[in-house]
Amino acid sequence: MSVVLVINSGSSSLKYSLMDMEREMPLGEGLIERIGQESSDIAHTVHRVVVPGEPAPTVLDSTHRSQRPIADHDEAMSVMLEQFAEHGPQLAEHPPVAVGHRVVHGGARFFAPTLIDDLIEINIEDLSVLAPLHNPGAVAGIRAGRRAIADVPHVAIFDTAFHQTLPPAAYTYAIDHKVAERHRVRRYGFHGTSHKYVSEQAAIFLDRPLEDLKQIVFHLGNGASVTAIDGGRSVETSMGMTPLEGLVMGTRSGDIDPAVVMHLSRVAQLSTREIDELLNKKSGLLGLAGRVDMRDILAGVDAGEDAATLAFDVYIHRLRAYAGAYIAQLGGVDVISFTAGVGENAAHVRAEAMATLGFLGIEIDSARNEARVPGIRRISTDGSAVEVLVVPTDEELEIARQAFSLA
Repeated sequence: MSVVLVINSGSSSLKYSLMDMEREMPLGEGLIERIGQESSDIAHTVHRVVVPGEPAPTVLDSTHRSQRPIADHDEAMSVMLEQFAEHGPQLAEHPPVAVGHRVVHGGARFFAPTLIDDLIEINIEDLSVLAPLHNPGAVAGIRAGRRAIADVPHVAIFDTAFHQTLPPAAYTYAIDHKVAERHRVRRYGFHGTSHKYVSEQAAIFLDRPLEDLKQIVFHLGNGASVTAIDGGRSVETSMGMTPLEGLVMGTRSGDIDPAVVMHLSRVAQLSTREIDELLNKKSGLLGLAGRVDMRDILAGVDAGEDAATLAFDVYIHRLRAYAGAYIAQLGGVDVISFTAGVGENAAHVRAEAMATLGFLGIEIDSARNEARVPGIRRISTDGSAVEVLVVPTDEELEIARQAFSLA
């Protein structure tokens, strides 16, 4: 059995998954939260295949929860190994052939899965200037992981890598080019691991060559982005130098006039830190309606709440605007896919996002769209000129696949 350990390390969290690469299924996974605080939360889940079958095997899950103080990522890595030892699966029986690390920002340097050595580690740390909320946590996880599991290759998988195919016209901001070059100001794009996985799964589902398809993928979760994909290559994406640009999100504003920042500084006398906090953590659905979860927004819409209705309308307005723009950039579209928490579960969001595109021959089948069934599914009508799909994302599996390719 070939096994890969996937690590997704944040500033105060460590998420992990032990992937069986033959079945492409997790054997065990867990999440350690509140690292460095008074008490840390630990959740470790073991997956045991009980009855192999089609279309999917029956799996029995058992989750073990506990709390204890965990000082840093080194201790968190030790706790992860303890969880495997105490609850399974046993790493001695399922030794990983590689460890794949999710890294949010690879800048313009990294465009493929990369074997980590001391120099690569330094380069990832240097890119923290572009992702101060994300890369430091990834570096902490990489260092702890390399110390704890030293006898296998460690591979960095970058969220930005898939978007390295963006043409200059798409990634260039219209500011002084010398300033932009000096400070690495350009569009990088994010959620690339998900966009890559979903676009490839859509092609497999449709039994069509990836290189023949013009696709738009909506990754709609608490963080949200949309990407135009031509022949398997990212050619336009909504997130920019940071994950703040683009769609309306749970707590992020998405697109906003840059002069708003100067206005808030000058008139409201907000500091740079306060504006950063406002746009990243107190805006989006939260800022408009006081709620982050789309289910709560939809409940508010059903109840006739003005704030929830406006928040939903703004959210949908932005989705439609990007859909139209990306269809124009691609010169047409063959497939539109929805993924992530909102994209996979909110039928009303999908229906409304597509509602104005009937002039292009896009037709949504209401029954298919409302049905809650697992796996990839078509929600467009048989006669629709464009395939509209729901494609569950699996970023851990994609990270494992890419890490395994270098094992």
